[in-house]
Amino acid sequence: MSKPQEKPDFFDKPENISMMLKVFYGLCVFLVVADFIVHRHIYHSWENIPAFYAVYGFIGCVMLVVVAKAMRKVLMKEEDYYDK
Repeated sequence: MSKPQEKPDFFDKPENISMMLKVFYGLCVFLVVADFIVHRHIYHSWENIPAFYAVYGFIGCVMLVVVAKAMRKVLMKEEDYYDK
C-alpha cells in the first residue's frame, strides 16, 4: 500500500512565499511614504528626521539580536547539563 499524496501546505509553495514577500515589501514602502504625508505631533526634534521610526525600529531589532547573542554566551549550559 502506498501513502496517499499529501496536499502541500500554503507555505510549501514558492509562489505563495513570493506573493507574501511582495505584499510585505509593498506595505513597508507604503508606510515609509505615509511617513512623509501624515502630520505627526512630535515631542522631540529628532522625530522630524525622515523615516525616523523605520530606522529606529530597525536599529532596535538589530540591537536586540546583538544583546541576545551576548546573553547566549553567559546563559548557555553545556549540552549534557541535565544528564549529569
